[in-house]
Amino acid sequence: FVAEWRYEDVQEKVWSISPITEFCGIGKRMAARLKMSGIESIYDLAQADPYLLKHRFGVMGLQLFAHAWGIDRSFLGEKSQVAKEKSFGNSQVLPRDYARKDQIELVLKELSDQVATRLRNSNCQTECVSIFVGYSKGQVDGLGRSGWRKQLKIARSNNTKVLTEHVLKLFRENFIPGIDIRNLGVSFGKLVWDTTLQIDLFSPPEEQIINNQLDFLIDKIRQKFGFKALIHASSLLEGATAVNRSGLVGGHAGGNVGLGG
Repeated sequence: FVAEWRYEDVQEKVWSISPITEFCGIGKRMAARLKMSGIESIYDLAQADPYLLKHRFGVMGLQLFAHAWGIDRSFLGEKSQVAKEKSFGNSQVLPRDYARKDQIELVLKELSDQVATRLRNSNCQTECVSIFVGYSKGQVDGLGRSGWRKQLKIARSNNTKVLTEHVLKLFRENFIPGIDIRNLGVSFGKLVWDTTLQIDLFSPPEEQIINNQLDFLIDKIRQKFGFKALIHASSLLEGATAVNRSGLVGGHAGGNVGLGG
């Protein structure tokens, strides 16, 4: 006999487990401690503040919170299988010098979207986000650099929204106003096979699941009808390049790999 519970079943089946001591990892002593924090049911546990749970109960508090959302952290914590590919990336020589921060971020968002799509199409997730910024010819910053490259280790993901936020964080932390930019690049490395959805305990699980499903729906539409069949509204703004570049052959003249269609 095989029993199967999906994330959609959590509210109906997991949160209804009673008494609370029937839940994996909660004995009488833990139940008493939880009650002192106002937690008397699995529903209460799922709605609790994970930061507070970690503060009061340590790692066990986070594990119980994850279990309350149907997530088995012992499985998610296992060593990931490394993918054959070392990294995925797209780079672009901009059609002109870019000085406005908002327009530079717009291109970085588009690049992130493109590379995240390639990750999912290859059934991979990334644990390292990197960006490259190259200045216009002849320009250098106060450190004598003609550009810079930064990277950030992250919890593995292939979600466009999550990866874009990391890319923009890196850019905003290192952006130097007053210098024109002509080259941009985004790459995702330390790849692992996409075997499960990695849930961030500090963001609403429902939102993460919906974002994950939305990504794959967008991927399917683009695979069938082409990249331009479904684009972000921001790609129509001044400074955006994805729409024009989607017609390039093989990604030449701008690093447009992965946008064929």
